[in-house]
Amino acid sequence: MKTPLRVLSTLCLSALLAACSSTPSNTLGQLPSAKYNDLDKLLLQASKKSDNQAVGLYLAAADLAWQQKDILKARDILTKVNLEMATPAEQIFAKTLEAELALARQQAGAALEALNHASFQHLNDMPLNQQVRSQLARAQALQETGKPLAAARDRVYLAPWLEGAQAFENNDLIWTLLSGLPNSQLKNTGEADLDGWFALVRTTKAARSLDQQKKAITQWTEQYPQHPAAKMLPDALRQLQRLEVTQVQSIALLLPSQDPNQNVVTALRNGFFAAHYIAKASGAATTKIRVYDSSHIASMDAFYQQAITDGVDLVVGPWEKQLVSQLAGRAQLPIKTLALNYADAEHNTPKQLFQYGLAAEDEARVAADRAWADGMRRAATLVPKTAWGDRVLTAFTQRWKTLGGELIATQHFDRPAALAGQIAELFALRSSEQRAKQLESTLDNKVAAQPARRQDIDFLFLAASPQQARQIKPALTFQYAGDVPVYATSAVNSGSGEVYPELNGLQFSEMPWFIESDDPTRQHITYNWPQASGSMGRFYAMGADAYQLANQLEQLTLIPNSSAVGLTGALTLSPEQRIERSLYWATFSNNHIEQLKEGPRD
Repeated sequence: MKTPLRVLSTLCLSALLAACSSTPSNTLGQLPSAKYNDLDKLLLQASKKSDNQAVGLYLAAADLAWQQKDILKARDILTKVNLEMATPAEQIFAKTLEAELALARQQAGAALEALNHASFQHLNDMPLNQQVRSQLARAQALQETGKPLAAARDRVYLAPWLEGAQAFENNDLIWTLLSGLPNSQLKNTGEADLDGWFALVRTTKAARSLDQQKKAITQWTEQYPQHPAAKMLPDALRQLQRLEVTQVQSIALLLPSQDPNQNVVTALRNGFFAAHYIAKASGAATTKIRVYDSSHIASMDAFYQQAITDGVDLVVGPWEKQLVSQLAGRAQLPIKTLALNYADAEHNTPKQLFQYGLAAEDEARVAADRAWADGMRRAATLVPKTAWGDRVLTAFTQRWKTLGGELIATQHFDRPAALAGQIAELFALRSSEQRAKQLESTLDNKVAAQPARRQDIDFLFLAASPQQARQIKPALTFQYAGDVPVYATSAVNSGSGEVYPELNGLQFSEMPWFIESDDPTRQHITYNWPQASGSMGRFYAMGADAYQLANQLEQLTLIPNSSAVGLTGALTLSPEQRIERSLYWATFSNNHIEQLKEGPRD
């Protein structure tokens, strides 16, 4: 069985530090020895010892199997160890190994449970190698249960005891964990190293161009010369500092002047120009923007020919889906193009085409990730009977099954009058009622039985509008499923600031625009266009991010796994050159939107 690399890093680190192990106090006992290399001989030796003498040998055998990547063998040996006969040191060793094996099975919740064993109150009295091993397992478990800040804090604490490749890897992981957090979680704590990391994330987030990012990193290292990250910069930032990109000199903004959704187009255009003027005011090198009307072009070929004549380096647009699909079907394009929508086909698009939009599919994948991190494993889904609902359901299902989750039941809704019955069917309430009737018939007597929902559903994934959600959430309670956690897309949030009490407790993904109201770009836009404070704010945010992407496409292309911090999310580039968004997680609580900072504690 293949062991994940992230687990192997912990395994290698424990082997590296074995040489610097020491013996705990006599009252805590000794850790199992790491001197053995023959598993069969070790197991034979253990079988000849008394119970309390065999514990350490069996633990050493389980660890040796783990080091040899035989996870099933390690689990089998470990489950046979009687921990009641073990010393506190052996218990810490055993529970750490149990956590590592759980992480290898993608059971981070079980790993945290193992690491909460009472013996860990003595962890600080253990040898350094055991402390590091246990803390690394905990940090990984926290990360995989949706607690990035707690995981980063543990890794910052560990950093002074790590060396070489492990130290570099640790810094890379700290950066990954913290750079995805909103500024509201990057407040100074009084812990010098952690606050230094926060400052590095804040300053790079505030920079909207490559040159600004490079200057921000240099200024930070000058301000924090002794910080661990200054001495060992995360790989993503090292690559960014070395990167040399060609500055875009002229952009063609291709949008329609006549469209059924012209208010959306106007918001996109205003957001785009707002970001341009903000960048210009900050002293950043800005590009020349030429505006073209897609409502009146004879053909895309004619447009590109005109754009080439005008000296355009990059096209931003079109927005119309049919035009994006036309471009996606071509073998190549004459100019690099950032389309503001997605074509239906995902593969074999020209290498010059990049696609960006507010795809609900991104949000469905975020919901799957969040539910999995929260320990959910069995899902039910409720989506509208529309093409949009089908796309969202497909995206959720694919990600959920990739994670290892099980899809128990699905319902498509279209008529409010049928909603209660569909929810009852989703949770098998009709079967419960039928069983009660059969029992009454058998006993020939009235039975006082309350319908009960099926118990094999951990949560409900919901794709619905605010109006639909206001009907669905109370209907769940009415149909005896009010205790089922609901994970939704941002479609349930009207964006108007109006929050309905019926939706309290519903969790959903949301873009930074609606979470970080103190963002300077957002404040500038909402001051000049008050309507951007409402639901149309999504498209103002998209327009502003489109301007940023226009200047960072090459950066995203050249640095794998890099991201741009935007108002619509953390923006990354997929292998199909589609911009994907990582979003924040929020809930309706006490009639307002509350950001959920970390996943629930196990």
